[in-house]
Amino acid sequence: MADASTIEATIRDFLVRSKKGDVEFGPETSLYEEGLGLDSLATAELSATLEDEFGSDPFSAGELPQTIGDILDFYAGVA
Repeated sequence: MADASTIEATIRDFLVRSKKGDVEFGPETSLYEEGLGLDSLATAELSATLEDEFGSDPFSAGELPQTIGDILDFYAGVA
């Protein structure tokens, strides 16, 4: 599975492509309102991007991730 830096780079590329800009984020950063500000469409696009890149995505695993750390944990096999 991918390491954290590869996953973060994929998320950063997604944010630039979706015109969110080059946003600074860390494991505690919220994906939604006060954090990255993703709406439902952007969340679906991020889910598709992660699935295309890594073969699975945390958004279809049951519990929706709330933070960048939740996504990293999913790929680390912790979540």
